[in-house]
Amino acid sequence: MRIAVAGAGIGGLSAALCLARAGHHVSIFERARALREIGAGIQVTPNGAAVLGRLDLGAALDAAAIRARAVVPTDGHDGRAIARFALDQGRFPYRFLHRADLVALLARAATEAGAALRTDHTVTGADPVVGRLSFAEGADVAADLVVAADGLRSVLRHALTEAAASFTGQVAWRAVIEDVAASPEARIWMLPGRHVVTYPLPGGRLNLVAVREQGDWAPEGWDHEDDPDILRAAFADAAPELAEMLARVTRVRRWGLFRHPVPKRWHTDRLVLLGDAAHPTLPFLAQGANLAIEDGWALARALEGDGDLDSKLRRYAELRGPRVRRAIAAAQANARNYHLSGVARRVAHAGLGAIGRVAPARFTARMAWLYDHDITSEWPAT
Repeated sequence: MRIAVAGAGIGGLSAALCLARAGHHVSIFERARALREIGAGIQVTPNGAAVLGRLDLGAALDAAAIRARAVVPTDGHDGRAIARFALDQGRFPYRFLHRADLVALLARAATEAGAALRTDHTVTGADPVVGRLSFAEGADVAADLVVAADGLRSVLRHALTEAAASFTGQVAWRAVIEDVAASPEARIWMLPGRHVVTYPLPGGRLNLVAVREQGDWAPEGWDHEDDPDILRAAFADAAPELAEMLARVTRVRRWGLFRHPVPKRWHTDRLVLLGDAAHPTLPFLAQGANLAIEDGWALARALEGDGDLDSKLRRYAELRGPRVRRAIAAAQANARNYHLSGVARRVAHAGLGAIGRVAPARFTARMAWLYDHDITSEWPAT
């Protein structure tokens, strides 16, 4: 098939790689003029690592990443580690790396597999009936299948749903600072109504993602540069160690967190949704990129099956739908658990501490359905 992938993010590149490896003629269209270093840190969890390993990218991923040892829930007021849960005991590694490094790795693998990457192509719409992508720069492109991997603010999603996004009542900041001594752990600094996640990146850097509850958000300010002092003021009562990290932030971006309904249908005619275009998730389980990587594998396998295109795309959505909806619900629950206050906070922290002392494996086992899932075993390549 001639397949046009809209978007050269992690989902689009993963799909392009899987589809090109399956023998399809794949073109990727990206609005940026070059795949430059954008974003910040990213966590490749075992379920995403299972796919990348099956695509023979495990060694390249290790070269670009840090293998995680543990996640450490931490009292954000006094800096006390409440518990420590191992992340290095499973079948697949849990890794920290910069998003740009993962994008570069996937882009190289996709083009080596035969996919054509075309930058400076801003997608403005698609005709799903005949399979055509339109661009702001002109010169439409025809395809047997259009894969909408154009992210959270997808232009192509509107072919399937007009459901509006709703503000969650939370805003987030992201920043990267220098920190050569950071241990290979993810720390969750929990405070009433707020939290910060920190973890190391290759090259002696530390990734920070901070989230705070607030009542409103201006849509036009979805993602923009912010004053680091505003971030520091939001966490003015943080533990000294966390406050010292925030004091070293010189550049930060802030964005509003929105909830997007998952469409009932993920495809129509010759158009199919993938990744954040289909199922945006809140950043509380490190699953946005990892679920998109799974999507790429699943779509390629669905197209290998019997039946017409409609039945193949329906099979893809039927496989992915229940899993991504469960992941989205779990992420929303984490958002609540990180921000507890008063008695509920004390009880929850005491419970975490007890689990960490008596049965730490219980903590990770409760999420085994998500992190230990290997879609390549469930749906192997033919």
